[in-house]
Amino acid sequence: MSGIIFFRTKDLMKIKEFYLSIGATVWLEQENCVILKHGNFLLGFCKSETCEKNGVITFFYRTKEEVDLAYRGLREIALAEPKENEKYHIYHFFANDPENRTIEFQCFLHPLQSYHDGEELLKNRRSIRYFGNREVPDEVLWRIFEVCRFSPTAKNSQSYYFVVIRDKKTLELLASLRGNSSAPLSRAPIAVAICSDPELSMSHVQDGCIAAYHFILTSWLHGLGTCWIADMDRIQVKEALGIPKEHYVATVTPVGYPAKIPEASLRRMTKEMIRFVD
Repeated sequence: MSGIIFFRTKDLMKIKEFYLSIGATVWLEQENCVILKHGNFLLGFCKSETCEKNGVITFFYRTKEEVDLAYRGLREIALAEPKENEKYHIYHFFANDPENRTIEFQCFLHPLQSYHDGEELLKNRRSIRYFGNREVPDEVLWRIFEVCRFSPTAKNSQSYYFVVIRDKKTLELLASLRGNSSAPLSRAPIAVAICSDPELSMSHVQDGCIAAYHFILTSWLHGLGTCWIADMDRIQVKEALGIPKEHYVATVTPVGYPAKIPEASLRRMTKEMIRFVD
């Protein structure tokens, strides 16, 4: 389930154009009414003889840099420069829309519970190789695993399982196995090995890889960074973690709150990666 906040507006077209200019998209448009989407925020405006201005429309971003970018685009209508608010632990600024509604642009300066919509989650996930000092709470891990148990498998074999690694010496050992490629494992508070059992599925490799990506996406949904460390299906890994030698290790990923979220790398254009067989 989701929700929509509606406002009455005297100038629907002007309001629509304004919110499109600050990054919203049209989610649904009907006669005399438009619903705009900004991340997972649905905001509706309906044409009326009156105009509602109560409350504050708040858009929030992942980082201070994104708030600063929004400010540069809205400098002419911003009420003041962005600043930190110690009371609410946010970084924000205010502006007014064309009908004088108060709008706020902010980012939270502390970790959040899950909020991404599906498209945002898939587009904004990043590989994280450096982590902050904050420990990963057990309740967050259990919420992630609760989602991961719905990872699909061949014939619903459910052949995958997860091994949580907290011991620092073990993390350092795993980090040493592949040089720079596995080094992030020693920088995170924990790591998770995603494994699968060939006795439960003839497609255990695929099952394990799907479960690993399920875990990586769900971790990002809950504000945690990961990094796919490849080529960890090794006897040293299995001996260190008590994994049977015939089982498959899809990856051992570091898990923690990102020290910094890297910028997105350049991607191919969509048309460059699609082929049609007629």
